[in-house]
Amino acid sequence: MAGDGGTGRVLAVDWGQRRFGVALSDPTRTIAQPLTTLERRPKQRAPVARVLALILQHHVTEVVVGLPLTPEGEEGEAARLARAFGEAVAARSRLSVTFWDERLSTARALRAARAAGVRDRDSRARIDQMAAVGILQGWLDAQRARTTGGPGDRGTAGPGDGGVDGA
Repeated sequence: MAGDGGTGRVLAVDWGQRRFGVALSDPTRTIAQPLTTLERRPKQRAPVARVLALILQHHVTEVVVGLPLTPEGEEGEAARLARAFGEAVAARSRLSVTFWDERLSTARALRAARAAGVRDRDSRARIDQMAAVGILQGWLDAQRARTTGGPGDRGTAGPGDGGVDGA
């Protein structure tokens, strides 16, 4: 489901094969902040239980999951797995989960880290968190624009900063 302009904290997840960057909004849904990075070993299930623990710990009222679309905007295997993850979170948390186009979010976070002089190898977890911040901030800004009709209310969104649909 798309966000309804509600209140309370929103948690965003930048889905990945090995790492899941996590970001959290403030209670007024204005600013996204990095929270943590969850890791999993190869062939292990996605960290749904750890996300549920974060939801409870931070009193989250809505969840956004980055949907890794292809450059053409199509859903491939990674998007299917991200959807399955988001649907599991929705079913177990009973919260609204929105899928948000995450194209280029990690690339943007990586460019920003490099510009700041951060070495890739030493900061992969932090870069995943910043990608989740980018996803969440884009979603927060779009929700605010949708309710106020302000800047950013473009009807459709471009790569990396647009909605897809909800679970």
